[in-house]
Amino acid sequence: MPTAHRRGGKTASTRSNQPVLSFGAKSRITKPSAATPTPSDKTKALEPLAIDISDKPSPTDAVESDIAEPPQPQPHVAELAVRQQAKAEIQQPLSEDEKTATKITKKQLQEYWNKEESKSQGPRFHHDDLALEEKILRHFDLSSQYGPCIGIARLKRWRRADSLKLNPPIEVLSILLKQDATAGQRAYIDELLS
Repeated sequence: MPTAHRRGGKTASTRSNQPVLSFGAKSRITKPSAATPTPSDKTKALEPLAIDISDKPSPTDAVESDIAEPPQPQPHVAELAVRQQAKAEIQQPLSEDEKTATKITKKQLQEYWNKEESKSQGPRFHHDDLALEEKILRHFDLSSQYGPCIGIARLKRWRRADSLKLNPPIEVLSILLKQDATAGQRAYIDELLS
């Protein structure tokens, strides 16, 4: 009986009709792609850049006043939406609560914050370099009993909580009314998550 050749653990007589894979360079099949530029296309694309660079004056010719400032980054879409909400909320007529809030002094704000600090069960981290107003606003942002703070202006959130009889702190309203219409209207946690 002739000896059977073994390939891959099977004898030639039991081998399937499946072709053997070859990993050599000669059998390499590639798919042509229109998006892949050829080397000559790459050099053609770089030629205008080389011309543009050579046309620019050298750095020694430039005066410091001629240097343009870097462009300011565009605000995020969520930031724009919150700014529009804040502008719409500011334009409403003042209610009795808002008239009372405009009369709150810095001393009353400090007393409110001291009372809130005494309720806290542990030390607050990352509050050392914050202003009193920012501490109060961040505390309001993280107080879930007034509803979600993501995607809504702080002033609108305060008014919503007030309309739902959730008794939001008047001190927060005082800070929000005294601030610029667009500054500080977005919750800190909203900025972190965007």
